[in-house]
Amino acid sequence: MANVDSIAVAPAEPDPTPRPGQASRPADAQGGLSRVRALVAVAPAVLTDGAVIAFALFTVLYHLAFLGDLRPSVTFRIWLVACVVLAVVAVLRARRRAPAGSTAADSAPAAQEEPVSPRPPADRRLLVGVLVAAAVAAVSAGLANTSVNVSWWIPAVSGLLAAVGGLLLVRQAWLSGPTPTPAAPAPTPAQSAYALVVSVLVGISSFFLARNTPDDVYYVGKSVWIAERDLIPLNDFLFSENVLPSMGSQPPIPSIEVFDGAFANVFGIHASSALWFVLLPIMAVLAVLALWRLTHRWAPRRPVLAFTVAIAYLYLVAGGDAALGTFHLPRLHEGKGMFVSAVIPLMWLYLTEWFDNRSRRSLLLIVALSITAIGLTNTAAIILPMLVGAAGFAMLLVGRWKAAVIAAVAALAYPIGSLVVSRLVLGGMSATGADDAFFDAAYTYRRTLLFGVVGVISGLALWCGALLARRRTPALLAAGAALALSVLFVPGVLELLSALSGISVVLWRVPWLLALPTLIGLLCTVRVPAPTPALRRAASGGIAVLLVASFALFATPMWSPKSWVDVHDRPTWKLPQQRQAIAFWIKGLDRPQGLLLAPKTIMRTTPIVTSEVRVVLPRDFYLVEYDLNSQFAKDRLLLAGFADGAESPTPAELTPALDRLDVGTICVYNGNRYARETAPQLGYQEFAKRKAPGAMTCFRRIG
Repeated sequence: MANVDSIAVAPAEPDPTPRPGQASRPADAQGGLSRVRALVAVAPAVLTDGAVIAFALFTVLYHLAFLGDLRPSVTFRIWLVACVVLAVVAVLRARRRAPAGSTAADSAPAAQEEPVSPRPPADRRLLVGVLVAAAVAAVSAGLANTSVNVSWWIPAVSGLLAAVGGLLLVRQAWLSGPTPTPAAPAPTPAQSAYALVVSVLVGISSFFLARNTPDDVYYVGKSVWIAERDLIPLNDFLFSENVLPSMGSQPPIPSIEVFDGAFANVFGIHASSALWFVLLPIMAVLAVLALWRLTHRWAPRRPVLAFTVAIAYLYLVAGGDAALGTFHLPRLHEGKGMFVSAVIPLMWLYLTEWFDNRSRRSLLLIVALSITAIGLTNTAAIILPMLVGAAGFAMLLVGRWKAAVIAAVAALAYPIGSLVVSRLVLGGMSATGADDAFFDAAYTYRRTLLFGVVGVISGLALWCGALLARRRTPALLAAGAALALSVLFVPGVLELLSALSGISVVLWRVPWLLALPTLIGLLCTVRVPAPTPALRRAASGGIAVLLVASFALFATPMWSPKSWVDVHDRPTWKLPQQRQAIAFWIKGLDRPQGLLLAPKTIMRTTPIVTSEVRVVLPRDFYLVEYDLNSQFAKDRLLLAGFADGAESPTPAELTPALDRLDVGTICVYNGNRYARETAPQLGYQEFAKRKAPGAMTCFRRIG
């Protein structure tokens, strides 16, 4: 009856015959607006998928360039042409496939709240057990290693029970659910527009936040070296001019530093400026859109609210050197930062799409993303097998063994294959000295998921994520991830992996296999019993406010000095400005041939400014690759201590080291009186002074 009434009051259809002079203006305007709305709706997917394919293409070209010994600038130009061709082909194919008068959003289901169906009594009892175990695990994990003495066995066992129970619940829901899987809702233009605006704002904020990271001397320094020489250093470039053996823990598989250096070389700008003023904002936009796409796909309701909470988590929960917020914007320019912030959510998204529709497009994106991952960081060869294994195991439990095997091959063939080929050609990869640092399960949780209130929230997201995610594939994959990490958190498992693999340095990164920010956001989508939809929405909003307030009160925000971040009022390089100015000042001096000896912080900054000034000790951490007991290392540590003012070796001790290393210039702060008085006795003559701040005196070798 309601349908009849609605038809009865509907207005009559307008006369389709246009009047002269007004032929198609309203229709054209409406059609144009529809096209704009459709483009906005699909923009996050187009941008992220396009970026994945483009960077995967560059990575493959970079690896192939070794066969032809091509310069990075040539590889980059070939890549540019290939990208243009692929873009034109994609546009032509999209136009040919689109029916007349339709848009990409027309055929996709609209976003809607996922209904909740009653559970049988047995499931309800299991659900209660899972919730109790998850709560015990989250609270005890958050309290472990704090003032409250809690054995790690309590969160480990209760978390494992919660993960197993959650997987059984979602498996039962899968087997009793509809077949085929219902189509996932498409983002609305308004939702995508919100995500785009947030991503742009995050990109803009990247200009003003600067975190000085010791690793930059290698990653950014390599880009600078490539940009200035248009060569790929297969040997050491920090301690020598591509002469000494390269570091065994850094095989030249990643392509991100080569991309930055080639980009800077082709366009004639400094590599550090190219990275921090051009590429970093783009990376920030893509990382945020990747987070949005997974959150929208996995959220059963209110995806915008969940996405907002996830962004707030990344901005408000930083501080520690392993917090995900620290690895987002402050370290996004490093390949591993982009890996955990963009590749991980996109891999879960692509796996979700593949298991739902098993289309060639989804499989192609998995392959491209796996290539992108290894192009960003060697860590991908460790984390991706864990992630794909977790997803595959969950799919095997519901009989999707064929899809799971195909996905595993697609996601792992290139990363593992490239690592194996690299090792066969260049020799075995090793991690020595400080690289062998190992963190057990409790400390790994505390470093990455944190402790206290934030640690409890992280635990709830981990062990309740499968119950919060959209049903079927998202819930099943979240359950698989929770089970995998719960097994890894059992005492002794990480120790066993360390012993079997021989690589301990990356094992604290195993929580990266989770899409944690998305799971954090899903906490506010829990369906709170309420009599009306308005009250349910208000309850979700209240949970979101509590989550954000907890982050603000009990965590360290990204912009805090405790996060080792400086906030500037203008775009800056991610370096302490005084050190940067001193490095440029030294570069401009009329220096003799030979290495530069300066305070450690200046020597660590110099390779980021220029590769033309070679320094005695780029970073003492890397000396473990060359034997700390060797004369090579001892000379550098002795001289660096002298330049820092931390040690006062005699001229008789300094002279042989200066000669062996061929030190041409010594620059020390004016406060290092012993060094300034000793330099003339070593055969060096003062030739330059720098005024405060950062007052410094430089000496050059006589003769």
